[in-house]
Amino acid sequence: MAKPGRLQFIDFARGIAMVIMAWDHVSGFWNQVHGGLEGILKTRLPDLDLAHFMARFITHICAPTFVFLAGTSIALMEKSRNARGVSQRDISINLVIRGIILIALDFLWVAPSFDLPQYAFGVIACIGACFIIFSFARRLPPDIILILSVFTILNHEFLDLGFIPDTVAWGHYLRVILHEPGFTWMPYVGFYPVIPWIGMMGIGYWFGSLLNELPPEEYSKLKKPIAITGIASIVLFFVVRYFNWYGNLVHRWGNDIMDWLYLSKYPPSLAFLLWTLGWMCLILSLGVYLSDKGLNDNRLVAGVRLFGRNPLFFYLIHLWLYRFRLPGEMPPFYLTIPQTAVVWAVGLVVMWFITGRYEVFKRAHPDSLLRYI
Repeated sequence: MAKPGRLQFIDFARGIAMVIMAWDHVSGFWNQVHGGLEGILKTRLPDLDLAHFMARFITHICAPTFVFLAGTSIALMEKSRNARGVSQRDISINLVIRGIILIALDFLWVAPSFDLPQYAFGVIACIGACFIIFSFARRLPPDIILILSVFTILNHEFLDLGFIPDTVAWGHYLRVILHEPGFTWMPYVGFYPVIPWIGMMGIGYWFGSLLNELPPEEYSKLKKPIAITGIASIVLFFVVRYFNWYGNLVHRWGNDIMDWLYLSKYPPSLAFLLWTLGWMCLILSLGVYLSDKGLNDNRLVAGVRLFGRNPLFFYLIHLWLYRFRLPGEMPPFYLTIPQTAVVWAVGLVVMWFITGRYEVFKRAHPDSLLRYI
C-alpha cells in the first residue's frame, strides 16, 4: 500500500527501471557474453551477437531514470518537509548524510558484487555525490538549475580536464569521478562521472519542482505533454545519430542496427540521453494513464510500484540474490538468454516477497536507520 501523498506514477516509472535493471544484472552475472563499458570501449565487443547486444541495450534506460527521478524526489521531499516545518539546514544535512551513506554502500556492498575494486565509483556513489552537491545547489531557483543542467548535458563532451594531473593517483581518480570514466589505474576506477549526471539530476529536480506547483487533480494533464516530450526526444536521437557528429561520443561507423544503437554510456552522450529519457518519459506517461484509469491496485502494477517505492533496498539485495556466489568466484556454468529470463522472473518474485516484508518493517520503525535505505 502506497503512503498517502506519494506520486504513484513516479513509483511506477522507477519500478519499471528496477525490473529492467535486474535483467541487466542477472545477464551480466550468468551470461558468457554480455555487453558493457559502452563509451570506455569505442567499439562493441567483436563476439557480441544481436541477441546479446539487444539484451544489454534495452537496459540503458535504467541509470538515467534513477538519476532523473532522484532529482525529482529531492524536490518532492523538500516540499513535504517544508510543510512539516523542517528547517532548510536540516534538509541539507539529510541530503549530505544520504549522500555519504550511498557512497559508502557503493564501495563496501555494491563493488564486491561486481568483482570491482573497493573504490570503484559506480552509479550509487555518483547519486550520493550529486545528493551532497544538491544539499546547497537546491537553494538556486529551479529555472536556473534547469538552465545549468541543460547546459551541462549539451556541452560536457567539450570539457577538458587537462589541468588536473593524470600521472598521480589523486588526479587520475578525480578525473574519473568528474568526467573521464575508466579502469586503467586500479583501484581508482569509475563508470558514472558526476559532471554529466548532475545535469540529469538537475532536470529531474526541475520536474519535481513543477509537480510541486500543480494540485494533484491536475497531474493527469501531464500525460500528453510528457508523452510528446518523450517522442520528440527519440526523434532527436535519430537526428543526432544520423549526422554522426555532435552528441555522439562514440560515432556510428556503419548502418546496421548495432552501429546505430551502440552509444556512449560512460560518460553518457547526448544521443544516449535523448534515447533513454525519451523512453523514460513514455513510461512516466503510461504511469499517469494507469493512475487515471484506476489501475494502480492491479497486482502486476502494484508489484512494480512496490519496487519503485523501495529502490535502494531492491538494488542492494537483488545484486547478491542474482549473483548467488561469493566475491571473486566465477560462475560454475553459463545460462542461455531463455534460461536467464527464467532466473530473472523467479528472482523478481523473490524480491517482491522480500521487499514487501521490508516495507512493512520499515514503516513500523520510521525513526530507525532504515529511513536512509
